[in-house]
Amino acid sequence: MTTQVSVLGGGYAGVMAANRLQRRGGIEVTLVSPTPDFVDRIRLHQMVTGTHSGRQDYRRVLSPQVRRVHDRAERIDRGNRSVLLASGARLRYDHLLLAVGSAGTSPDIAGAEHVQGVATIGAAQQLRRVLARTAPGATVTVVGGGSTGIETAAELATTGWRVTLACGGQLGPSLHERGRRSAAAILHGLDVDVLEGTAGRVVAASATEVTLADGRARASEVTVWATGFSVPDLAHSSGLASDATGRLVTDETLTCVDDPRIVAAGDVAAPSGGAQRMSCQAAMPLGAQAAETILSRIAGDPPADLTNGFAGQCLSLGRRSGVLQLAHPDDTPRAVHLRGRPAAWAKEVTCRAVVRGLVTEARRPGSFRWPRDPGRAARPTRSEAEDEARIASDPGAEVGAEVDGRVR
Repeated sequence: MTTQVSVLGGGYAGVMAANRLQRRGGIEVTLVSPTPDFVDRIRLHQMVTGTHSGRQDYRRVLSPQVRRVHDRAERIDRGNRSVLLASGARLRYDHLLLAVGSAGTSPDIAGAEHVQGVATIGAAQQLRRVLARTAPGATVTVVGGGSTGIETAAELATTGWRVTLACGGQLGPSLHERGRRSAAAILHGLDVDVLEGTAGRVVAASATEVTLADGRARASEVTVWATGFSVPDLAHSSGLASDATGRLVTDETLTCVDDPRIVAAGDVAAPSGGAQRMSCQAAMPLGAQAAETILSRIAGDPPADLTNGFAGQCLSLGRRSGVLQLAHPDDTPRAVHLRGRPAAWAKEVTCRAVVRGLVTEARRPGSFRWPRDPGRAARPTRSEAEDEARIASDPGAEVGAEVDGRVR
């Protein structure tokens, strides 16, 4: 009898999981994606300026054995083991993998209607259209001092815009102090005006300016919101246990605490009540491990606990410079980092390796490997409050480096 596995979400975690499930015969995998193309999300700041398309054809990254449905999941019906789709169709499953990813947060400031986003392909496309209607060299304010904000500000500055980066706190909070100083120096060299602390908190926006927390107004013909991520309400609205941000609460095997037939991966997963940094560096290993959990349950074997760790994060600051911050397996930064053109090269290699990892897994299921964190089992999980603070302070940290051919 064929086992029906439905994967909700066609991003890094969902595609990796769908490909890896092909390791075993007798499984019919259906992947539900709301976008017609695979979104290479770590390239969206490049899509805004036209230095990359930010997309890949699903036929390249997804196994041809996977059935793809262009739709959006609206509700999970556990009682009938089915998913209600936006089109009105129902998708039956024996096992369900939740990998619906994340989106940007909505600006909680006065004049939010004047603010653009960059965290999703729809938001990035809209920002590109706005910039195309704006006179070259206009003033742009990027709100958010995490990786997304830093990369977006640098990319815009290198393509001719006058950019202010309003951090609302510390620049690059997930970086080591040395890496932070390097990022600040590169931004300074690009003439990006970096505002930190209270003086860099935007409280209002209009079509021509932003207002800071200290009452000052600064010219801003385009304002970009690049701080914070949110997850779809699918888990909570379907009656599944979720954390304060809406992510599905799972055990260390990524299995839903309410239903052993449901697993989660990527940004929407909260293993043991905590969650890993929202990044494709976490999403791809989590996707692979969630698939292994399903394969183990189908085989009647106990699933394994999470093993993945981090190696660092790599930030592009334009096409010719960057910062490569090394990290401990638990994602805390090391004192070692690389800056300048070598770091930009490392980021580009990493971005290409991410796609190559999906392509290879589609052709050879089970080939993807990831760095391990031997201390994970011994560490207490973070509380929800700690996790919320982590997301707020560093909403857009990206992937690490490629070492020995493996995505780190």
